[in-house]
Amino acid sequence: MKNTISKWLGGLSLAVVGVLLVAACGQQPVDEGKGTIKLAYVNWAEGVAVTHLVSVLLEDMDYRVEATMADVAPIYTSVAEGDQDIMIETWLPVTHASYYEQYGDRVELISTWFENARIGLVVPSYVTIDSIAELNEARDRFNGIITGIDSGAGIMSTTDTAIDEYGLDFELMASSGPAMAAALQGAIDNGDWIVVTGWAPHWKFARYDIKFLEDPQGVYGASELIHAAARLGFSDEFPEVTALFQNMQFDGEQIGTLMDAMDGADGAEERAARQWIAENQALVDSWMP
Repeated sequence: MKNTISKWLGGLSLAVVGVLLVAACGQQPVDEGKGTIKLAYVNWAEGVAVTHLVSVLLEDMDYRVEATMADVAPIYTSVAEGDQDIMIETWLPVTHASYYEQYGDRVELISTWFENARIGLVVPSYVTIDSIAELNEARDRFNGIITGIDSGAGIMSTTDTAIDEYGLDFELMASSGPAMAAALQGAIDNGDWIVVTGWAPHWKFARYDIKFLEDPQGVYGASELIHAAARLGFSDEFPEVTALFQNMQFDGEQIGTLMDAMDGADGAEERAARQWIAENQALVDSWMP
């Protein structure tokens, strides 16, 4: 009996060792790296471009990245409630003023990655008026329409204010950033008059001969700053990521080339981002924590 028990225990031990070896070899734990960073962005050219670039940089720093595209309002809400980590672009002091007034005490601005941004109404340069105050005089040429973007975007509410302040007999038509750009291109191709809600930085200023209409009443403000906003406590939890954002800053040419590289990437955004990084290696190196 004793020999039988010994043999049975020996066999059991070998079986356990075998199971452990199989588990060790075939079910390795998932490498979580340094953690998961949740990025939220709007479908605007500069935000899309910067999000893809930052995603590549963070993955190379051994973070997992989850990027989510949504409208401005739900992004502010999700960051304020801690469901998302970072809102890639917050425009202040004018464009997102109403959102920041509501959520500013529940988010933290961790960087300013572009200065001297601008919003306003944009027309092709061949349009012979130069000021928002002149729009009513040419209403028929514009069909009484201002082509806008997402209905929740800050520039849309500011344009509603401009319509009231200037007494414009125009309808603000909501669409999206890409749809606005397509409408602008179509009008330029046909030599038609069009007025759109526009902002800089944007690749359209490099691609088309266009201009901002003067804003004598200052409804759209002067220059804007583009910030990255994070949930409260993020900078303490992820100081390395925060340092990357704090170091990251673009001038007009740099952000323009990045947007141009991303425009039309159609699923090859990572490759486009890596190509841009290779062409701007010294700049990118200066950002790394």
